[in-house]
Amino acid sequence: MTGPVTIASIVEGDGEVSALPVLLRRIAGALSCWDVRIPPPRRVPRSRLVARGGVENAVLQASYQLTGAGGILLLIDSDDDCPATLGPELFRRAREARGDREISVVLACREFEAWFLAAAESLSGHRGLADPLLPPPNPEGIRGAKEWLSARKSDGTRYRETVDQAALAALFDMEQARKAAPSFDKFWRDVERLLLGR
Repeated sequence: MTGPVTIASIVEGDGEVSALPVLLRRIAGALSCWDVRIPPPRRVPRSRLVARGGVENAVLQASYQLTGAGGILLLIDSDDDCPATLGPELFRRAREARGDREISVVLACREFEAWFLAAAESLSGHRGLADPLLPPPNPEGIRGAKEWLSARKSDGTRYRETVDQAALAALFDMEQARKAAPSFDKFWRDVERLLLGR
């Protein structure tokens, strides 16, 4: 027995602390990977992560949660940074901290919520969202995905990360999101590699 696969994670936002484990469990289930341990993500503000020594320290701290197979996942929003530039830089720095561990760095293009926009149809009528709910033509090109969701709430409330993000993460169609949001497809592939070791 090798024990469970562990995915230790680092996020920047309060909403991802509860939403990321939901997504990781959904992907593990889709891959029939049942012996998985997902400790609560470590929340580190983006400003501290990108600062000198920040991502290195976060990865070192997360590595203490690993007990066997698996690895470390860093998930942040790209905001206005180019994911193709910032992602590899953070990965290089993370590997310098723990090159002996599997590490994945994923930048949600613009925002985590862009993944919900990519699969908007599957969220129609849920959490106070309009029904029907049609996705925008370029979900990862929108700056302000949270505001996009708020504008489409029909119950008089606005989208709130700490209230809605985990619930929508449990509901959205991940295959739709993979097709319409390249950063979510990368996230899926990276999680699959951490879970299955390939």
